[in-house]
Amino acid sequence: MPSTEAFPLLSSTDKLAPRQHNVEQPRIRRRSSGLGGEIRAGDTSAPALATLDVRPPSPGTIKVSRAPSCYNMVTRAEDKQAQNDSYRKKPFSKRRKAKSLFVKWKRYALKHTWVTPLILIGVFLALFAINPTESNPIHHFIFLSYKLPAEPGAPVHYGKGWWDFAFVAFYIVVLSFTREFIMQQWLRPMARKSGLKSRAKQSRFMEQMYTAIYFGVLGPCGLYVMSRTPVWYFNTRGMYEGFPHKTHEADFKFYYLFQAAYWAQQALVLSLGMEKPRKDYKELVGHHITTLFLIGLSYRCHFTYMGLAVYITHDISDFFLATSKTLNYLDHPLVGPYFGFFIVAWCYLRHYLNLRILWSEFNEFKTVGPYELNWETEQYKCDLSHWISTFLLASLQGLNIFWLYYILRIAYRFLFYNVAEDDRSDNDENELAEEQRLDALSRSGVDAAAGPKVLLNGSPVQENGKENGKENGNENGKANGKANGKANGTTKVQTDGLTNRKTTTRKASRKV
Repeated sequence: MPSTEAFPLLSSTDKLAPRQHNVEQPRIRRRSSGLGGEIRAGDTSAPALATLDVRPPSPGTIKVSRAPSCYNMVTRAEDKQAQNDSYRKKPFSKRRKAKSLFVKWKRYALKHTWVTPLILIGVFLALFAINPTESNPIHHFIFLSYKLPAEPGAPVHYGKGWWDFAFVAFYIVVLSFTREFIMQQWLRPMARKSGLKSRAKQSRFMEQMYTAIYFGVLGPCGLYVMSRTPVWYFNTRGMYEGFPHKTHEADFKFYYLFQAAYWAQQALVLSLGMEKPRKDYKELVGHHITTLFLIGLSYRCHFTYMGLAVYITHDISDFFLATSKTLNYLDHPLVGPYFGFFIVAWCYLRHYLNLRILWSEFNEFKTVGPYELNWETEQYKCDLSHWISTFLLASLQGLNIFWLYYILRIAYRFLFYNVAEDDRSDNDENELAEEQRLDALSRSGVDAAAGPKVLLNGSPVQENGKENGKENGNENGKANGKANGKANGTTKVQTDGLTNRKTTTRKASRKV
């Protein structure tokens, strides 16, 4: 009676048909544009739902983090197939139908992330259309609240109150729709036409291009609003004269709350944690927390003129930062000179002007305007508000200096070494390089995502291999492809065209 092996030879591959796998592999660096790397600075890197990898895995997909045994992978795949077969045998029911519809809707909503916020906007507009008057509570979500009576010929002013939170919440949904729709329907086709084939690079392009569009519109709007206030042009004394500033014109209040909705929407998406954190993730989160505290406290304590100045300095500098990153992704020949122009704009707006605002906390905060704490008259310009606002502005300036260091380091390496890679961008660089490698393999006809593939002594087992071993290059029918007829060999698992370390070594107890 012939002896049997503890681990039979894999001479048949009927059970090892290639399936799609998501496999994490060592990455290589990307070489892109004149800057040579990602511009990892600033607060324009918050992701969007359209660029987050939140798609559910396809049926039969096996997530492999290390090189597993080929037997385990076959077993898992067979179990998954058996589970799917058992589902098909179950009788049809209303519950299964509802679940199927929900799954289909979930997949559609994840693919078209702008549909859900659009539906919510439609619901609010429909509810308002039933009674389009100020008595309708939905009016507070869509339009400004607390309108004050105005004298003839004088501009209308608006007060502040709790319904302003409803206004911000509604426009968080509006901004979510506009961001996802513009990125998916306009910017992704634009990225493809620009020659960006990597999906990761398309996502970065879409995020920065949308940021450039948003601040390209809101930046001039902020300057217009400032021109109608005593703060023009960054007049720090006007921030404290006539304090407290309890009421504002419609354009001022709309701009201030709309900007609050933008930063709240950015922080909300960032807090979902659906994207792998980047190297400056902590700094980006800290920036958003500081910004939201500044917006909320300045609005509640009537330091809105100071908040307006901070808004504008960050909006315009973010526009130049986003456009600089966009040119970098496109490998544009002007990326070098434009990056130099961006550094000048960054230093002027985020450091010179913001340091002037911070310095006014020490030489004008106490001397210009009233200085007392009175809860009844909402007079909050006192020692407590002085140190809170100073701390928040100083924290914001510290984050800007942190990013300035990396910006100047990129410029230094570019000027003196013709290399401007930022080691804080390894994650993004590797993602782009990996997708570029996979794209190149697909164009050359190599299926890089068909793994894992089983190798016997370095020879791949073909999908339709014959039991006599001829499909593995063995004319004499021996499984190891050697003339000595021995079946001892090494089993390896190859994924994405790369052979991992030796996983299983066995010795046969009989000859084939």
